[in-house]
Amino acid sequence: MTGPDSNELLKLLRMRMPFGKYADWRLIDLPEPYVVWFAGQGFPEGELGQMLRALYEIKVNGLEYLFDPLR
Repeated sequence: MTGPDSNELLKLLRMRMPFGKYADWRLIDLPEPYVVWFAGQGFPEGELGQMLRALYEIKVNGLEYLFDPLR
């Protein structure tokens, strides 16, 4: 079993929310309840949805510390 890909973490670290209440926020800074809401409603299609899905897994499993060395 392998750990998270640092390139994917960097991409997630830099990606910004393109719309809505949290437009222009970095995805990793989105509040957990907002990400959980997306999980319940359905993630958007494409890369944004994939990134939000990954972020959801990171946040609900308490793995946000993975971003600390990358900030």
